[in-house]
Amino acid sequence: MELSTDRILGKVVDLSRGLVPAADRGVRCLDIGSGTGALIALMRRAHPNVETHACDYIDSLMKVPGQKVDIANLNQDDLPYPAETFDLVTCTEVIEHLENYRRLLREMFRVTKPGGAVILTTPNVLNLNSRLRFLSFGFWNLFGPLPVGRAETYSSIGHITPISYFYLAHALAESGFSLGDLAIDKPQRSAMPKLLVLWPFIALFGFLAKHREIRRYKTVDESNLKIVESLNSVKVLLGRTIVVVARRPG
Repeated sequence: MELSTDRILGKVVDLSRGLVPAADRGVRCLDIGSGTGALIALMRRAHPNVETHACDYIDSLMKVPGQKVDIANLNQDDLPYPAETFDLVTCTEVIEHLENYRRLLREMFRVTKPGGAVILTTPNVLNLNSRLRFLSFGFWNLFGPLPVGRAETYSSIGHITPISYFYLAHALAESGFSLGDLAIDKPQRSAMPKLLVLWPFIALFGFLAKHREIRRYKTVDESNLKIVESLNSVKVLLGRTIVVVARRPG
C-alpha cells in the first residue's frame, strides 16, 4: 500500500478514536468502498470489539479473513442496510469516483444511527499546487483528462468528480448532518514556498471576492460563511487530502 494511502487511513483511524466509545462492544462500523479491507484491518486493531461491515461494487478485492462484503453499485443502488444501523460510517477516497456523490451522502445519513458519525476523505482540489495547475492547465491535481468512450473511466481507476471542501460540506449539511472540524492527512511541503510568496495576494483578492459575493450576489450568509472563509485557510491551501467528520444529530 502506498505511503499516501497509509497516511489517509491512519488519519481516519485517529479521528475514529474520538467517535467510537471506549467500551466499543456492540458498536457497528461500516466502510464504504472497502477494497482490500485495509481500513477495516486498522479499525479492528484500534477498536477490537467493533462489528465491522464492508460495502463495495465487488467482493474479490477483500483480503481481511472472514470479512463479508455487501455488493452495491454506489452510483445507483441504495446501501443494502436498514435505516439507523451504524454508529460510524467511513468512506475513504470513494466519492471522487462517483457520478452522484450527493445521493450516496443521503444514503449514509439514512444508515447512520442518531448520534452516530461519518468520516469521508477526498483529494483536496483547492490546495495551492492544485489551484496553480488548474490555472495553467485547466485540471485539478489528480483529475487529469479522461478518456472518451472507454469503460475504465468509470472503474476504480478514474477520478471523475472533483469535489471541493465547500461542496462536500454543503452536501453533508443538506443531507442532514452536522459538520465537525476539517482535517487533512498532511501538508504539502512543495506548496509552502509558493504560499509564502502568494499569500498577500490570496488574502487580498479573497477578501474582495467574498465581500462582492455578500453585497452583490447575496450568495454568502450566516449559513455558509464559516465554510467559505475556510477555503483560503492554511489547512486547505496546503492539505493534500481533506478528511471531513460529520454527525447525524440525535
